[in-house]
Amino acid sequence: MRRYSQRHNLSTLSEINITPLLDLAFVLLIIFMITTPLLENSVNLVIPSSGTANAAVNPGRVQTISIDRREAMKINDKPVAAADLQARLTELKKANPDLAIVIRPDRDLPVQKLIALMDTLQRSQINKVGIATKAEQNP
Repeated sequence: MRRYSQRHNLSTLSEINITPLLDLAFVLLIIFMITTPLLENSVNLVIPSSGTANAAVNPGRVQTISIDRREAMKINDKPVAAADLQARLTELKKANPDLAIVIRPDRDLPVQKLIALMDTLQRSQINKVGIATKAEQNP
């Protein structure tokens, strides 16, 4: 009978020890399970605030722009074409430098159309802008 030490030195090892590989895989799995929820909830936002209060707006100087889902716009219930909107807003701003606008968008209006309207207000140098919303009714 041959001893283990007397075997031929050029024989190949046909079995692989996978225990260290599985240990490493389980440790990495546990590390990822612990750190993933922390990474998803790590965004902590602090909303900026202002030291001064906004000046009160005279309700008589507030203009209303309504826009429905078909993108038909009205300024104070008077229809206005999209092409004439910026010129009309510029006229209102010249007549009243403290002009404030309230936008009343339709619920189904695409957000991009609302942003385009707000861009038009910005080009007309109107800075006091609000969006009218309706409070949800809780059953």
